[in-house]
Amino acid sequence: MAQNSLFAILLRSPWWISLAVVLVIVAVCGAFLPREIAPFAALGALPIFVIGCMAAWRQFRAPSSSRLQTMHARIAAMSWKEFAAALETAWQREGQSVQRMPGGNTAADLQLAKGGTTSLVSARRWKAANHGVEPLRELQEAVARQKADHGVYVVLQGSLTENARAFAKEHGLLLLEGDALCAMLLKSQGDRS
Repeated sequence: MAQNSLFAILLRSPWWISLAVVLVIVAVCGAFLPREIAPFAALGALPIFVIGCMAAWRQFRAPSSSRLQTMHARIAAMSWKEFAAALETAWQREGQSVQRMPGGNTAADLQLAKGGTTSLVSARRWKAANHGVEPLRELQEAVARQKADHGVYVVLQGSLTENARAFAKEHGLLLLEGDALCAMLLKSQGDRS
């Protein structure tokens, strides 16, 4: 699904917006179309209704902001060993095979495999205050060298420079940062409150 398509935007928006759009479509169809055609035209709003239900399901299952903040603080207090173990557990619970990379490898820390797809994960700089292009470039080179399918760069705090974000997008590197990282670790613990 295209990132800026109507459905993608509605999936990211609060669920009630989709339902409001459905009501507007149904009202317009009822007001401006002949009675014989209006119900059939209003059925065109069904995909938007489904997207609204999907958004509601996701949003009701998502952890609360207070849980995310608590997890953020817990992750920030972790040592590298604890954080790596938490990532391993989270990805294993998602069905990934997780292998730690050899100690001399500075570009990638973990290798994930599932269904014939391999991903390299760079997570050691998760607490860094600033993230530039260089660690992403190293990760991209490791992905190419090992013929992996994806590269994942993990960031808890700090900021990625605009150049780093552009580099990640251009080279298809996935960024796992902030709330998404916290939600993944909460989910692996079975904690969604």
